Amino acid sequence: YRELGRTGLQVSEIGLGAEWLERHNQEEVTAVIRRCEEQGINILDCWMAEPEVRSNLGAALASTRERWIIQGHIGSTWQNGQYVRTRDLDQARPAFEDLLARLGTDHVELGMIHYVDDVDEFDAIMAGEFGAYVRALRDTGTIGHVGLSTHSPEVAKRAALCGEIE
Repeated sequence: YRELGRTGLQVSEIGLGAEWLERHNQEEVTAVIRRCEEQGINILDCWMAEPEVRSNLGAALASTRERWIIQGHIGSTWQNGQYVRTRDLDQARPAFEDLLARLGTDHVELGMIHYVDDVDEFDAIMAGEFGAYVRALRDTGTIGHVGLSTHSPEVAKRAALCGEIE
């Protein structure tokens, strides 16, 4: 286990990126969760917006939720039967509430600002209403810590240096 950033959370060196579970039924998702638990894995990344995988994960986690550190993504939505990344709070807010409901929890340990690969977008998020929403989620305990997912080294560097992304 290692400390995750500045969160103080101890997470397994290997985590479960659950994206590929979209292709599996409830029984298979539960089997994967149980096997991860047997191996000491305690961190789960859930960015997927597809409702069924969220529900399957929630059912699989129901009896052991307290042992998991969940990264729930803010800005990943399901619209007209497909995934859409958005900063529109009229879409992002209900999608995040749906994630919590389907996972059967009132909080996630890590609220991940979803998929930011552009520096200008990062700056707009942090200065705008999307960033304020994420801060409000943290302040109310709905998310324990603020994270950010990116594929851009420059965005990652800015996030690390901004003081708000843990």
